Amino acid sequence: MAHSAHPALKASEPGLALRFVPRGRDRRCLTFPCNAAGHVEMDRLSERERIDYLFARALRGRDYSLDMVDALHDEA
Repeated sequence: MAHSAHPALKASEPGLALRFVPRGRDRRCLTFPCNAAGHVEMDRLSERERIDYLFARALRGRDYSLDMVDALHDEA
């Protein structure tokens, strides 16, 4: 019997990003492409992005605010 993918686990959606906002000024905001449920496809991230993503997740609630799904913005 074939299993269909759960809708929350579908691929990243264009224009959506999971955003980690730093609590202090010594860190930068980190964003990663995601779907509407906030799922990030780690296999599609570069090695540096994967390290940053895992770092932000580990420090969520401490050095970074709780993550949120947001519209993807170009950062200058």
